Amino acid sequence: MFKDTIFKLLIVATLVVGSHFPATAALTLFSTEVQAQNHCPSDVVVWLNLPTRIYHWKDMRWYGITKNGAYVCKKEADENGSRGTLNGQ
Repeated sequence: MFKDTIFKLLIVATLVVGSHFPATAALTLFSTEVQAQNHCPSDVVVWLNLPTRIYHWKDMRWYGITKNGAYVCKKEADENGSRGTLNGQ
């Protein structure tokens, strides 16, 4: 009886929490720009600073050089809650 009650509570909790947090698309990280471009040939490749989730476009100051970052497809980054830099660097 106790196990059945716990199981039912877990199901209800999963349904309630799952409805508030929609699934996001997979964010694939790449160590090179070429790998990222091959993964998403029709999208723009950006450099994502992983701790801040802010990305930089090619020819920007921090593109490809922040300590903890990766090349990603812009569309995937946007779908995962990342955003572009606001100060143009």
